[in-house]
Amino acid sequence: MNRIEYADIILHQIYTKKEEIQQQYTTSKSKIGYFWIDDLLPEDVALEINRVFPREKDMVLKKSLKEDKYIAVQMNQYHPILEEIIYAFQDERIVDLIADVCGIKQTIPDSSLYAGGLSMMGNNQFLQPHLDNSHDAKRELWRVLNLLYYVTPDWKQEYGGNLEIWPDGLKNEQITIFSKFNRLAVMATHDESLHSVSPVKYNGFRKCISNYYFSKEPLRKTDSFHVTSFRGRPEQKVLDRVLQVDNALRMGVRKVFKKGIVENPHVYKADKRID
Repeated sequence: MNRIEYADIILHQIYTKKEEIQQQYTTSKSKIGYFWIDDLLPEDVALEINRVFPREKDMVLKKSLKEDKYIAVQMNQYHPILEEIIYAFQDERIVDLIADVCGIKQTIPDSSLYAGGLSMMGNNQFLQPHLDNSHDAKRELWRVLNLLYYVTPDWKQEYGGNLEIWPDGLKNEQITIFSKFNRLAVMATHDESLHSVSPVKYNGFRKCISNYYFSKEPLRKTDSFHVTSFRGRPEQKVLDRVLQVDNALRMGVRKVFKKGIVENPHVYKADKRID
């Protein structure tokens, strides 16, 4: 199967559940809009995606106070089904339908997979609460939607590695969206879209395929440019102060150097030679 055929299946699933997910997004959009769809692809397809997912030695480890996870974005180095699936989500029909569900105009997919692609988290790995970078790599478009497709079979909620959104800030309870096998989760990204991934507490890997959609206009009129901005969890007071200082320093750099000092390597270069 190719990306168009996969997109046909995804499109059908979204149409089938459109009323339900539109209600879910509409109900939550005043703070952080989100929805999810279960059983997105046939089970055998989702199982095959999991089977051919790259191993940790074939991915890039990103480890710091902010995050601890494996990522991969150079898609032509991996099994072809992974590239076909990730770009199925960029099919114009799906982009337009999800934009319609969320009430967003002129939504644009990102063929460069800036900050998207494949991610994997194992035991004790995590992603701190944060706001995603507000723009694309060229700082020309606004990031408006985050799509996360989970492909680890038999994953249980108590294993961790779940998406957490903080609609009322870090002083209040988060909403946990279970990273259930064959589930697509979609959330809005704007100046208050604080989210995280809970630490994994299991000797296994939670695997995810991610895409971002962009737009020429921000989701909210109050949105402004910001770098990816991390925070500590409510109980991590000292770490929170350290991360806020780091956020301020990086914002200062970007005010001087619009596109940053060094090129972000988390971009798919399709013409890059395969090792």
